[in-house]
Amino acid sequence: MLHDPSHRTPPPVDEPIVLRAGEKEVLRRLVGELAEIAALPVHREKALLWRRLNDLDSVRPMVWINEIPWHEMDVDGELTLRCGHPWARDLETTLRRTIYQWRHMPGDMIVGDALECPLALHSSDFGILEEVDVERTDAASDIVSRHFHIQIRDWPDLEKIRMPVVTHHEAVTERWEAAMREIAAGLMPVRRVGQTHIWFTPWDWLIRWWGVQEAMVDMIDRPDFVHAAVERMVDAWMRELDQFVALNALSLDCNATRIGSGGYGYVGALPGEPFDPARVRPHNLWGCSNAQIFSEVSPEMHWEFALKHDLRWLRRWGLTYYGCCEQLDGKLDLLRRIPNLRKISVSPWCRTDRAVAAIGADYVMSRKPTPAVFAEDAWRPEKARADLREFLDRARGGHVELIMKDISTVRREPGRLWEWSRIAMEEAGRAAR
Repeated sequence: MLHDPSHRTPPPVDEPIVLRAGEKEVLRRLVGELAEIAALPVHREKALLWRRLNDLDSVRPMVWINEIPWHEMDVDGELTLRCGHPWARDLETTLRRTIYQWRHMPGDMIVGDALECPLALHSSDFGILEEVDVERTDAASDIVSRHFHIQIRDWPDLEKIRMPVVTHHEAVTERWEAAMREIAAGLMPVRRVGQTHIWFTPWDWLIRWWGVQEAMVDMIDRPDFVHAAVERMVDAWMRELDQFVALNALSLDCNATRIGSGGYGYVGALPGEPFDPARVRPHNLWGCSNAQIFSEVSPEMHWEFALKHDLRWLRRWGLTYYGCCEQLDGKLDLLRRIPNLRKISVSPWCRTDRAVAAIGADYVMSRKPTPAVFAEDAWRPEKARADLREFLDRARGGHVELIMKDISTVRREPGRLWEWSRIAMEEAGRAAR
């Protein structure tokens, strides 16, 4: 997703990027390190393995770690920023984190052969901003507890949801690209990248404005009201996507781009036909959706109030990914109604045997091992290994990616995550087809 629909993001500012000599030196050194990593042949080998997984012709389970508690991960100053300019600090953060992950917990990560310069796209919010009380246990962490104030109570409140407006600030894109090319000169190419994979999940945002209990009750008491709210959210995303198309701002994601809540998007079926590399269209890309708040909602209501509406969005894409943290093992008959579905999230709350039996080898199982293993007082690698092995043994014959995500803490022992990466790769090798 380009933006969070319930927050107001300011547009990019067109101003010169003036860096100190020391900042340029820091960035060039990091780009040089990244270029050396990117040149390794293992990335081409891993890309083929990811493609075979997504083509349902997997060699072995694939492993990737994301949503990392970076505030707990610094070792010997590896992640300490040296730059002062805001633009330089953003680039430095990306470079340092990529190099750090490659050194310590790579799994099957892929480092691209070019620096990506994003288009300076701006999308307005969806009109209604969340009103929330926040409680923190760690000032440095992005993980917080939230209490949302209800803003959608009746029909007139649906008018608060507005259609977004997308703008490409081309002058800003040119400034960003020029600055990156100067820093990377002689080290790595720079490639413009527009909007790739879009995180589409209407219910994630509706409950922030509506309230969980209130929305669940309204599905029984006021179904027409619920349908109207979801349709308005889908309309907003569709309007935004149409503007991306009109601006020629879409870029391919059948590459080292994260898809849904899972792994990379390498796949043989995309970009598909028709395809014009000068003008990427939605049918050349991956789509996704989920309804995480519907874990305890019946399959019939999940279809009626979520997936039936989602299909209007999902049909626009070449392939799709469904799910995140919700329990989907009892809803596979529902998901098979998605005509271009390729990957399904298998969260820690799924009943493994039922999920594996229902998915079989028809789709990729995007398995999310529980990150709770990192939060215990003592690190127990044998427990982490047993959890991975149990699932992989039961899923034998299927196509599996192991995606460690939603990691709130490693108890300030980053080595826990490093060791998990090694264990996961060992178990993936053991489970090779």
